[in-house]
Amino acid sequence: MPTFAEQAIPYYNTLVAPANLPIDVSAINPYKQPAVQRIVEEFYGRFFNDTNPRIFVLGINPGRFGSGVTGISFTTPQNLRRYCGIENDFRDTPELSSRFIYQVVEAFGGAAAFYGQFFLTSLFPLALTKGGKNYNFYDDRATTEALWPAITETVRTQIRFGYNRNVAVCLGRKNESYLRKLNDQQGFFDRIVTLDHPRYILQYKTKDMPMYLERYITTLHECVA
Repeated sequence: MPTFAEQAIPYYNTLVAPANLPIDVSAINPYKQPAVQRIVEEFYGRFFNDTNPRIFVLGINPGRFGSGVTGISFTTPQNLRRYCGIENDFRDTPELSSRFIYQVVEAFGGAAAFYGQFFLTSLFPLALTKGGKNYNFYDDRATTEALWPAITETVRTQIRFGYNRNVAVCLGRKNESYLRKLNDQQGFFDRIVTLDHPRYILQYKTKDMPMYLERYITTLHECVA
């Protein structure tokens, strides 16, 4: 049986941007870069080189300063170095979601402990932009409809890497409605639990961040119990 890494690496490193996006929406595909392909190989080879099923933690679609640069979900260049031990030459980038996620990773016991149980991913695997700014696949109906077949295939393909179908963790309250719709159609997961999106927490609820961090950790431990 191939390992999680042996399936994830070729998937990411051969991703192709969709050709059917609305004319003012663009997808960023970092996986064409040899430096990103090396990071993908090192990251998955380090943390996913086994056949253990992971609990999927699903965001919306990547930000241009996180996975849009490194190819690793919710992971900026600096957090890739600091928390994952993977050196890279990319310049440091600001990404609120990555800041919070890696506080969660550390609180859970570090990258090896976290990634040994969870797979961070998104409903759509590539960063989207509009007018040079981050864009969500659900921000307009035309984009959602154009990407829905790709979203379905993204999740269908990734669960084959090795997943725990008992539960999935959804990041984002609005994202939840789309994941539930997808799950109603496809029956990927038995149960979905939802947490507030990291970007929302750091953008609007900074004062309450310790409470949200505790909520994340409690929920994650409940998922693996």
